[in-house]
Amino acid sequence: MIGLMAAMTLPAMSPALAEVKPFPSSFHAQQMVVSDGTQYVRIGGKGPAVLLLHGFGDTGDMWEPLAKVLVKDHTVIVPDLRGMGLSSHPSAGYEKVNQARDLVGILDQLKIQSVVLVTHDIGNMVGYALAAGYPGRVTKWIVMDAPLPGLGTWDKQLVNPKTWHFNFRGPDVERLVAGRERILLDRFYNDLSADPSRIDEQTRNHYAALYARKGAIHDAFSGQFAAFAQDAEDNKQLFARNGKLGMPVLAIGGDHSYGAGMADELGFAATNVQGAVITNSGHWIMEEQPQQAVDIITGFISKP
Repeated sequence: MIGLMAAMTLPAMSPALAEVKPFPSSFHAQQMVVSDGTQYVRIGGKGPAVLLLHGFGDTGDMWEPLAKVLVKDHTVIVPDLRGMGLSSHPSAGYEKVNQARDLVGILDQLKIQSVVLVTHDIGNMVGYALAAGYPGRVTKWIVMDAPLPGLGTWDKQLVNPKTWHFNFRGPDVERLVAGRERILLDRFYNDLSADPSRIDEQTRNHYAALYARKGAIHDAFSGQFAAFAQDAEDNKQLFARNGKLGMPVLAIGGDHSYGAGMADELGFAATNVQGAVITNSGHWIMEEQPQQAVDIITGFISKP
């Protein structure tokens, strides 16, 4: 069964979830075998490879504005993270070092040796595990608006009132959220944006439907978030073993969120860090100010 899923070619988006813009027709999507399951991966284009990793509240669908530009002269790989979106729902393995190992396996299956890495939110955490654990596989890293467990100001983040959801999990919590996924996501979109109206009804309904899928909230809360404590320990070990990252890093923050502080955050983890600030944006940069983000990201990627 797993082998059949790995070979199956699917539309780049589910037709039932067409309210968020579909990826260009040059993309296809498939379920690719990883440890204990499969990951839903969109793939398109030819040329130097770019890997795009989303976070909580989104899926790989968030990257459409960037992917449609990059695909003209790059190979673009856009997975849904473990247990999220249309990927399968393993019961374990949500530590970010494990997810990085899975991504290396996906790149190996695609015969791709190295990538430019673009990440947001929890994708940053998976991205660090990939860049620090497999530095030869990442040529540049663009990292957006979230800190790294165990590094920089992480301990302060744990007592920030806006991160109460890091420990929001368990069977009773899941019963509380069941059928109310849209309300839950609205809290994140409204509280963490500069202007909640920038995240429109279609986008909100699209992701609410995906997070209402069986296992999605459980895997986000009891999988991705619950792993943060172990991720912090793993990151400290990676840093102690390998030191700061050497590849060029672009740290992007929304001016109503991390802002210029993202460059400081990444300065704890990398030696060659540039910063950029997206104006009139909170945390949801690709939804709030996609054109600014695309221009800044593609400019950094195109630099020699």
